[in-house]
Amino acid sequence: MIEALRNLEKDARSEVESLSDPTLLQDLKIKYLGRKGLFASLSSQIGQATPEERKLIGQELNRVKNTLEGLFSEKERTISQGGGSEAPWIDTTMPGTFFEHGSLHPLSQVVLDITKIFRALGFSVVDGPEVETEYYNFQALNIPLNHPARDGFDTFYFENGRLLRSQTSPVQIRVMEKTKPPVKIIAPGKVYRPDATDATHSFMFHQIEGLLVDTRVSFADLKGVLFAFAKEFFGTGTKIRFRPHFFPFTEPSAEVDVYFPSRGWLEILGAGMVHPNVLRAVKIDPKKYSGFAFGMGVERMAMLKYGVEDIRHFFENDMRFLKQF
Repeated sequence: MIEALRNLEKDARSEVESLSDPTLLQDLKIKYLGRKGLFASLSSQIGQATPEERKLIGQELNRVKNTLEGLFSEKERTISQGGGSEAPWIDTTMPGTFFEHGSLHPLSQVVLDITKIFRALGFSVVDGPEVETEYYNFQALNIPLNHPARDGFDTFYFENGRLLRSQTSPVQIRVMEKTKPPVKIIAPGKVYRPDATDATHSFMFHQIEGLLVDTRVSFADLKGVLFAFAKEFFGTGTKIRFRPHFFPFTEPSAEVDVYFPSRGWLEILGAGMVHPNVLRAVKIDPKKYSGFAFGMGVERMAMLKYGVEDIRHFFENDMRFLKQF
């Protein structure tokens, strides 16, 4: 019986060494060490030995069993580490797997570019809720009840009287309510207006508004900040002009244009000196403090910078368009 155990060990070594497939190795392990395997079959014969032989056979059984278990464990570890005698088969005709580098959406990139410029000019970046009240979206901004912007055709209203903000200006009111001058902020974010979607309009778009309130702030300060921004965003040779306009929350007000050699003058934003009524609404004395505000559409800035003709390209997720940025 001892000779049979040694032959079993020899056969097992020979078969294990020739394998590199983990499934076949598992089958071989069951063949030798399973409940009905070759080792179990030999072990059941120990009862046929004399009492004197059983001691020696028992020692040999333990040795062979430990040897076989170690042999299979070592082979399993070798195969799992890629150390089998046969290299794994690879189909070299299959195409490789390529992972493209991601990039920022062009609107996200423009927001980052703009905020970076204004941060360098000393402005802080703040945000606020997209669901607003009429007070913050209209009343505190000196927009009267009969103003067209408050009509249901120009603003998304909820049944509870709240609304989707139509501008990021409410953020300015919220900041001035909690912060004493000096105030120097920009507020980027989404805004909503029920416009019919076409090449230049969308019911959801992005704005960045700015506000500076302090003592002795003048229109010249506004011009200086916007001129510095335009040169940094569009290039050092950029020309801008201010045209008189009307906004309820600023007085005097202006629209700002940038000159493009191939397209002429194009509007980029609205701006003006903060209206005294707006300052009074947040309990800031307009006799002591003054300020300026401005607002720009991110999509329009991106369209002008990148030469995009249709605003819908920014929202359709067409990879042929997005891969250009």
